[in-house]
Amino acid sequence: MKFKTFCLFTFLLFCNNSAFAATATSQPGTADDPVVTKSYVDQQIQNALSGKTPSTPSTTTPSTPSTTPAAPADTSYKIVDVKPGQKLMAASGAEFIVRAGKAVIISDAANGVADLTGGQDLTDGTAIYTNHLLLFPREGRGITTQDGQKYGLVVMVRGGYTIQ
Repeated sequence: MKFKTFCLFTFLLFCNNSAFAATATSQPGTADDPVVTKSYVDQQIQNALSGKTPSTPSTTTPSTPSTTPAAPADTSYKIVDVKPGQKLMAASGAEFIVRAGKAVIISDAANGVADLTGGQDLTDGTAIYTNHLLLFPREGRGITTQDGQKYGLVVMVRGGYTIQ
């Protein structure tokens, strides 16, 4: 019984004199009051009894990838005005949202453009609903104004595009 009391007293003395002592206002699990495992506490008691210097938990650094990551792409939307008769052609992976005007899809393939809002594939000549998010999987696809429209389009664009 005396040995256990001595161990407890030594441990409490160690905690009070170390950086691991918690302040009265700290929350459990924070840097001021870390949560530790029983094996760590047992190791600290053993070190204190044997006269070894207390050890701090080792931290591992995450492994770094062998290649440098690519620079992040610009993720902001740009407002693009498309005049009647012009074509707004998308780069691969571009996103469009038609905010004003009546637009139709331009596609040189059987598959068209993904309407992510409507959950459908829009083929060449299909009218576009305003405020729907469109994803262009490949180049050679875009949008233009509907025939007879005298006003242009206002389109939010994320990714590469060209106006023709």
